[in-house]
Amino acid sequence: MRVHNLHERSLRATPAQVWDLIASLASANDRLWPVENWPRMKLDRALGVGASGGHGPIRYVVDAYSRESGIVLFRFTTPLGFDGDHRFELRRINDHSVLLRHVLEMRTSGWARLTWPLIFRPLHDALVEDGLARAETEVGMTPRIRPWSPWVKLLRHLIAGADAHRQTSPRPLSPASLAVSANDT
Repeated sequence: MRVHNLHERSLRATPAQVWDLIASLASANDRLWPVENWPRMKLDRALGVGASGGHGPIRYVVDAYSRESGIVLFRFTTPLGFDGDHRFELRRINDHSVLLRHVLEMRTSGWARLTWPLIFRPLHDALVEDGLARAETEVGMTPRIRPWSPWVKLLRHLIAGADAHRQTSPRPLSPASLAVSANDT
């Protein structure tokens, strides 16, 4: 089964500000990944070509990292049946607006033909939407929170049991994001 999954947000920020969010992925000061609600993205070294790691049961390797192109591309290594990649990319709209996109493109095979639509896709969609809300918060915007569906809540409970918690709103992690919001008023 061919999969194309796209999530995006228009951010009132410069390309450099949004790239800094992307470049912080998997770092101790990750400003994009929604760590308050989801397993942290972990890599075996700093974000760059060749770094490998993942989040939860998903594993990947960084195949592209380019500030000039505004892209970080992760190629899936597991689970079995996920043949493709996911990426964060930015597209300049104008001097003060950027489109931040998360794109997943893959072919599923075997059990992934069932697990992607039933388990991984709903969780993936919720995670990415939480990440985009975090990006909005980090650039001083009011985040658009997409509430988790009852199915996502059930999956999280089945996977995490008593450790599953309610969806929380992102809070800015950096003083720079607070300065951006102060300058917007």
